Formats: sequence, C-alpha cells, structure tokens
Amino acid sequence: MEPEESLFNSRIDLQELSQAVHTLRSEIARLVVGQQKMVDLIVSAILADGHVLIEGVPGVAKTLTAKIVAHTIDAHYSRIQFTPDLMPSDVLGTSVFNTKTSEFEFRKGPVFANIVLIDEINRAPAKTQAALFEIMEERQVTLDGKTYLMSPPFMVLATQNPIEQEGTYRLPEAQLDRFLYKIEVEYPSPEEEEKILSGFHLRNNSNDLTTLSKVLSVDKIKYFREKVNQLRVDPNVIRYISAIVCQTRNNASLYLGASPRASIAMLRGAKAMAAMRGRDFVTPEDVREVAYPVLVHRIVLTPEKEMEGISVKEIIRELVEKVEVPR
Repeated sequence: MEPEESLFNSRIDLQELSQAVHTLRSEIARLVVGQQKMVDLIVSAILADGHVLIEGVPGVAKTLTAKIVAHTIDAHYSRIQFTPDLMPSDVLGTSVFNTKTSEFEFRKGPVFANIVLIDEINRAPAKTQAALFEIMEERQVTLDGKTYLMSPPFMVLATQNPIEQEGTYRLPEAQLDRFLYKIEVEYPSPEEEEKILSGFHLRNNSNDLTTLSKVLSVDKIKYFREKVNQLRVDPNVIRYISAIVCQTRNNASLYLGASPRASIAMLRGAKAMAAMRGRDFVTPEDVREVAYPVLVHRIVLTPEKEMEGISVKEIIRELVEKVEVPR
C-alpha cells in the first residue's frame, strides 16, 4: 500500500463529473418516474464506454428512457426498429454505383451514429444480429474490403421483450457477451404509478423530448471517461472481481460460466459507479452493485436447474455471497 500522503496527492477531481451526473438524472426524472437503478446503470455504461441491453415487458419506459438519454447528449442519435425481414445492409449500409463517377460509393447505414437505439433487438434473424458483432466490439465496420471506423463515443442501447416469443430470435451468446449490462426493468410501485399518471396528466398527455436540456457533449463524455479510467483500484478489489467471475466457472448449477470479458466489464462498471458517487477509488460495494447486470446475460443454467425452476438471479446471489469481501 502507498503512504496516505501519496494517496491524497493523487486524488482525482470528480466534482464536474458528479454535477453532470446529477443534472442528467434530473433531466431524465422530468419524464421518467422511478427506475433509478436503470438510469444509474445506463449513465455508468456511458462513462464506462459500454453497450446496454434493456429487457422488460411493454410499457415500462425502456424505449422512452433510452430516447431521453439520447436527447440529453449533444451527439448524433439514430434509432433502428428491428424486424424479421431486416437485412445487414439495412443496418450497416451498402455500396451504391454512382453513374457520374462510374465508381461505387458507400452509403452509411443508421448504425453510424454516436447513440444507437435498437428497438426489439431480438426480432431480427441471426444474419442481421451477426452484422453487429464487429461494430459493437471493435467500433468499426468492414465491407467490401474496406474498414470504416465509428466516431467516438459509440453506444448501443437495445431493448427487448422477455415475454413475447412469436417472431423473435434468441440472441447469440457471442452478441450478448458484447453488452456491458443487461438491465431488467420491473413494474413501478403503486406510488410511482400514481406519479406517472399525475405527471402525464399535467403534461397534457404528451412526452415532449424537445424540452430536455443537452447535458453532455461528445468532448465531455471523452473527458469524463478519461477521469474514470484513472480511478484507483486496490489489488484486493481486483482479486475480488476475479474470484466472483471464477465462481461462475466452477458452479455445478451452470452450464456456461462468464468469460474474462465479464471481469473487465465488472471492473469498468465498478469504476464508473465509484466516479458517479464522487470517489476516486473502487470499493467492493461498487463491484457488488454491477455484478448482477454484468453476469445475468453471460451465464447459462444447466437443463436440470432450469427444470427445477432455479433462476439465474438466485445463482448469482449465492455465488457473490460465497466470495469473501475484502477489507
């Protein structure tokens, strides 16, 4: 461990970041009641340079929250509605022959944006899903032998309905692993339901997103991400993350454990959470806060446990409790 004086001298000024997060939350709260956990995870994903999969039944503000987040960021926003007949070229773009120049020109698809909202992502077939692999992981598209880089920041906010099965496709594990978090949105409480109704009535039955203020610019996001990357992480916290992820690979209830990408995602998410709370160091509590959304879509139960009705949530809770918290 370094001396306390050295720790003090190396502290990072996170006041501007904390203020921006507070303002962003306030803007979102103007139109979205409750769902604070979802909002915090989305904001932390922005700071951690990660993609987010939002799952919930229709009407729980999945798409609305994603749209509001996009409108509070002064960046290029695009929305893609996934359907069973959607082709990769409809997402990535295609080469078109220009009769004036007698050459092919690449026309970029809607995925070329800073914030990309993919609505009902599980409605597109495997071929279209596979088209997202490279762009989500490497932030680039390779077509006709040419590589096109995405302009940072680049973030995918995807939604899906867990109940409806007709006309949907299971997302490949390789694609799920590219999402930093999977956020499961629950129904609001009775008190929150009343606030939703009252707010909607006072806004004359409309949600006008144009009234929202631009809180973050592209340059600010880059600047805040650099701050987050500089946060201190004690070796004991590193070992704690590693131990949690390794537990998923040695659990008799799991057919598929989490990969090293999950460990990295947990570290990135924990650092973002710590920065949002004004701390320049990561605690085990930050790790525990992001453990479930990081792991839930990356592990698979054995068929026997599925038949017994065991949930992934129970397994994650058990394995996290098994790992000793560093002091």
